[in-house]
Amino acid sequence: MTTDDSKKVRIALVDDSSVIRGVLTRILTADPNIEVVASVSNGEMGIKMAENKKPDILILDVEMPVMDGITALPKIIEASPNTKVIMCSTLTEKGAAITMKALSLGAVETIAKPSNTVGAGNDDIFKARLIELVKSLVPARKPSGTASATNQATSTVSAKPSAPVILRDDTHAFKGKPDILAIGSSTGGPNALFHVLKELKGINIPIVITQHMPKTFTKILAEHVSIQSGLEAHEGEDGMIVEKGKVYIAPGGKHMLFKKDGVSLKIKLDDGPQENFCKPAVDPMLRSLISIYGKRVLCAILTGMGSDGLKGAEELVNCGGRVIAQDEKTSIVWGMPGAVTQKQLCSAVLPLEKIGPWLMEATA
Repeated sequence: MTTDDSKKVRIALVDDSSVIRGVLTRILTADPNIEVVASVSNGEMGIKMAENKKPDILILDVEMPVMDGITALPKIIEASPNTKVIMCSTLTEKGAAITMKALSLGAVETIAKPSNTVGAGNDDIFKARLIELVKSLVPARKPSGTASATNQATSTVSAKPSAPVILRDDTHAFKGKPDILAIGSSTGGPNALFHVLKELKGINIPIVITQHMPKTFTKILAEHVSIQSGLEAHEGEDGMIVEKGKVYIAPGGKHMLFKKDGVSLKIKLDDGPQENFCKPAVDPMLRSLISIYGKRVLCAILTGMGSDGLKGAEELVNCGGRVIAQDEKTSIVWGMPGAVTQKQLCSAVLPLEKIGPWLMEATA
C-alpha cells in the first residue's frame, strides 16, 4: 500500500552534525506517514530552507556554527509561521538553559540529542516518543484537492471534528478552599505554565507541578518560573517541606510524591517505573495527594501529548474534587487536557488566558 505524499508530516532538520541528522532521518522515515523534506547544517541555511519548504515541523539544534539555534529560531518562525519548532539539545545545564530560552521564544518542545546508535535499533522508547510527538503536533491532513494549490502544503484539519465539550455536573463537588493545587503538563507546557502562574501571585496554598521534562531541564524550568511569575519556585527534592504560596516542580527522572510529617507536607521522590511512558508522571503525583487530602486537591491539566493525568483525575473526581483543563484551541497538543475533557471529568475547560484567574478565584 502506498502512502499519499500530500498527507505525510513534512519535517526539516537543522543540525551541524550529519551523523545526528542521519540518525533522526532514519527514525522518522521508518514511519510511512512522515517524510524529511530538508536537512541542513546551520541556522542561516535553516531560515532559507524554512522559507522555501514551509515544513510542518522543524527540529533545530541549539549549538551550530555560522548561526546558532537561538539566533535562528525567531527568524525561522517569521519565515514560516505555521512551522512548529522542536529544539534538540544536550542534557547539560547550559543546554537546558538555552533550550528554556528557546521555548520562551516560540519553540513548542524540546528533545534530548540522540546518541549515534539510536537509529541502529537502540532506545526504542526514544524512537517511539519522537514519532508520537511529531504526529501529535500535526493534525490529519485534508484529502488531496480540498485545499488550494497555494495552501495545500500547510493546510491541516482534525481528522474528526472535536466532540462538543460536556462539563461534569459538579453540584456536589467540593468548592471550598482547596489545600493544594496540582498541575500537569507536557508538550507546550512551559509557556502555558508561565501564563497561568503569573496570574497566581498571592495564592495562599502550595502549587505542585509535574511537567514532562528530562533531568536538568526541570531545575532550569523552576528558575524560569520564578522569574516569569514572581512566585518562589523549586525543583522538588526528597524531604523538602512544601509551603503555602510556593511552587514545586517534579524533577526529571523521578516521580514526585508526598507524605505527611506531623503538620508538615514533605516531598518524597520515587524512582519507580515509568507511568504512561513518563517519569515524572502526573498520575502518581495525583494519587499521592489524594491519599492525603482527598477532595481538597484542585487539579489543572494543561497542554500535553498523551493521556497522563487521566487516571488520577478520575480518582479525584470520584472522591469529590475538581479538575479543570486547557481548551483545544490554545493547547499546542490537546492530548492530556483532551483526555480528561472527553471523559467529562472537568468542571471547566478554558482558554489559557482564563485558567489563572479561574484558579485564583477557586483558591481564594
